[in-house]
Amino acid sequence: MSLAFLRNDPHGRPLVTFVLTVLLLVVFGAGQGALLSPAVVRSTLETFGDTGLVALGLGLTMVIREFDLSVVGVFSVGGCIAVLTGNTDPWTGLLLALALGMIAGLAQGWLIVRLRLGSIGITLGGMLVLSGLAYVLSENRSLPYDNMQVALALTQPIAGVFSIRSLLTLAFFVVAALVVGTTRIGRDLIAIGSDRRAAMIAGVNVNAIIVGVFAFSGATAALAGVLVSYSLASASPAGLSDVIVPAATAAILGGVSLSGGTGRPLGIAIGMLILGVLHAGLNVLGAPPYAEQIVMGAVLLVVAVADGPLLLRRLGMTKQLIKPGLISGAHRNG
Repeated sequence: MSLAFLRNDPHGRPLVTFVLTVLLLVVFGAGQGALLSPAVVRSTLETFGDTGLVALGLGLTMVIREFDLSVVGVFSVGGCIAVLTGNTDPWTGLLLALALGMIAGLAQGWLIVRLRLGSIGITLGGMLVLSGLAYVLSENRSLPYDNMQVALALTQPIAGVFSIRSLLTLAFFVVAALVVGTTRIGRDLIAIGSDRRAAMIAGVNVNAIIVGVFAFSGATAALAGVLVSYSLASASPAGLSDVIVPAATAAILGGVSLSGGTGRPLGIAIGMLILGVLHAGLNVLGAPPYAEQIVMGAVLLVVAVADGPLLLRRLGMTKQLIKPGLISGAHRNG
């Protein structure tokens, strides 16, 4: 297994990183049973439920060699809209937030493909506009959510370790994994991220997929903002803005490369669980708050260094195998 598993299986590296993270925490905890307690598992899954949906959408934009910075603004404004409009009927707030997130994603994706611009500039503008809108809607204050029945339901333990938020996030990852792993959409995502021009030659509708991925990213970021705000019974633009770093880190730990063409939804889920385990485990060990950032950065650095040889190998395979095959296929079609 070992090296071949790490090289060929998209979930290999995330799984190994997850296991090593748990083992290291157990070793440093000198066998503390608290590290393996249901409370730690629940805390890990709550972290997963908080940011997992943002990581999923952002990670898929990274797979196609783009980057959606606007998830910060969508996450914030989605939570604010839901709290403002969903006190009486939470479904109204949810639907309005999802609509805004999807429209924002569609608009940005359309601008990217229409103007042939990089996603960083477009989504940075989107982030600033949407974050500003969140401050306008909230009047720069924390917005209370009075429907405590919904707040309590979303945080109510299920089977001791789950909640509605974590189960819903898990369901999204499972559906995304099935779509990416069993349909042409998944193959097209990888093809676009690996070699966009070759994908176009092969007949992939590149523009439609890019727009669709950004719409999905906007919708998942908005849904995450709604769930967090409903659960906390409040929404604050400042409190909802710190999602981009953990989301991007989870995607990279989960096997997504900044150069595109690699990564799967289940890998991103494992990356999010790695962050959750680090957060819960270090809290149990009594580590200071800054220790989590240091450890997370160290793990991310190791993963990035380890990804170098695999990236070079993948690029070589793309040039030698994929591109000639696609060009010959284009000649046959012509």
